[in-house]
Amino acid sequence: MLAASNQLLWSMIGLLLTMGGTFLEAYVTTLPWSWSKLGIHTFSLGVTYQIGAVLLVGCLGGKNAGALSQIAYLVMGLTLLPVFAEGGGIGYVRLSQFGYLLGFIPGAWICGFFAFKARPRLESLAFSCFCGLLTVHVCGITYLIISYIFQWKTTEALPLMQVILKYSWFALPGQLAVVCAVTVIAYILRHFMFY
Repeated sequence: MLAASNQLLWSMIGLLLTMGGTFLEAYVTTLPWSWSKLGIHTFSLGVTYQIGAVLLVGCLGGKNAGALSQIAYLVMGLTLLPVFAEGGGIGYVRLSQFGYLLGFIPGAWICGFFAFKARPRLESLAFSCFCGLLTVHVCGITYLIISYIFQWKTTEALPLMQVILKYSWFALPGQLAVVCAVTVIAYILRHFMFY
């Protein structure tokens, strides 16, 4: 278990990474052996690094640091600081995608919980990241269903199934690629920092 001062440090790092990751789109590049023929080309994954930051702080700082960083992120965004993708403010609670932001808290906690259950191996870190990502999506879909049941004014004009596809299914391949990168980064950093 990490000391309280380390957890606080990791929660601040996680907050900064989540804020920055919100506005950085994730890309992949062509394979290195084709660079001489075709040059270096990048392709968007259709997602940002935000979910990667949420999971990375769980893998490196543990469950408490992960959850604390995401609570701080939500509080900052709901108090009018423009840290969310579309700004901030209490009105964000009525947006369809807010459930996914809420899911960052248990997602980071679950990721951190599993990341420190065993020695840091690639497969155990990948499992913890996948569990955290799954938690975020379960929370987001649950929130979407609730928003459609209560017919909030800001509910999207699309049918519920199409909104679930938009926010979960279509984002999942890019998010899984980010999870792979987070797994490798967390593995290297955990071994580099000897914990």
